[in-house]
Amino acid sequence: MNAGVILKVSAKSSPNAVAGALAAALRERESAELQAVGAGAINQAIKAVAIARSYLRGAQLDAVCTPSFVVVAIGESERTAISLFVERRKLEEKAPVLEN
Repeated sequence: MNAGVILKVSAKSSPNAVAGALAAALRERESAELQAVGAGAINQAIKAVAIARSYLRGAQLDAVCTPSFVVVAIGESERTAISLFVERRKLEEKAPVLEN
């Protein structure tokens, strides 16, 4: 899963700012990746994906994510992070509801 764009999220990241960056990346590409180390950062990343979905709705796009573990270098040490591989999908038009 190579996203090309990797957004690193910290516990202090603004979910709205990350969502804006994610939505912009998904308008241009098929996928992007969010990386987060620690519970606070993971919380911000998940909120950003939820917010980005609303930002993409106007372009008839949606976002779906697949979580996994990755090892990232922080300084001279390595840490385990959560990676959210986010893919864009076209919103499906809802079929008309047929009433009896």
